Amino acid sequence: MVQKIHPDAPSALAGLLFDGMTIAAGGFGLCGIPETLIQALVDSGTTGITAVSNNAGVDDFGLGKLLRTRQIAKMVSSYVGENKEFERQYLAGELAIEFCPQGTLAERMRAGGAGIPGFYTRTGVGTLIAEGKETKVFDGKTFVLERGIVTDLAIVKAWKGDPYGNLVFRKSARNFNPMAATCGRVTVAEVEELVGPGELEPDQIHTPGVFVQRLILATHNEKRIEQRTIRTEAR
Repeated sequence: MVQKIHPDAPSALAGLLFDGMTIAAGGFGLCGIPETLIQALVDSGTTGITAVSNNAGVDDFGLGKLLRTRQIAKMVSSYVGENKEFERQYLAGELAIEFCPQGTLAERMRAGGAGIPGFYTRTGVGTLIAEGKETKVFDGKTFVLERGIVTDLAIVKAWKGDPYGNLVFRKSARNFNPMAATCGRVTVAEVEELVGPGELEPDQIHTPGVFVQRLILATHNEKRIEQRTIRTEAR
């Protein structure tokens, strides 16, 4: 069996990084994000990255760390509202952005991982999203052609993983991770818990190990909340 487990993030990323590369990152805001691998990317000094992710986290956490160090040149994402540095760089013309509707972004990742180069969707028809893209009419309705996404690297975070690279995500932390895991030419996963062979129930596996080439035990497991809402108890 190919040895997939690496002792730390730098060794798991060794030989994979280069300036100008594309990276798909799982997670949604601060939920289910690969913090350990993101920090290793910061430390690597890799620049000119095109990052594909739902958003860029916040200023000092998640992909926001890579924005702060100016290592990301372009973001392909659907939401930017929680990151002031993201907004500042975009408005200053320092960062390229490809906005993509959230469901379309998830499907573009999934399609790329499934070997599907493109698909038609009604989402975005008649808006700026559709400008310059091919459209086609099916059953009297207009659809826009969206390209599948394949990246040089995908980084994801899971709850549990085994030596084969099989992954299980937990609740809402699953979000974009399974789609991101499939669309990377090489996928590196960090997990909160490593279990032995056969300990994962086959029917409960979300991402089969065939999609995961390298695996580490996460060392950053901070559970942040982007916006804490407190309800005052009624009297």
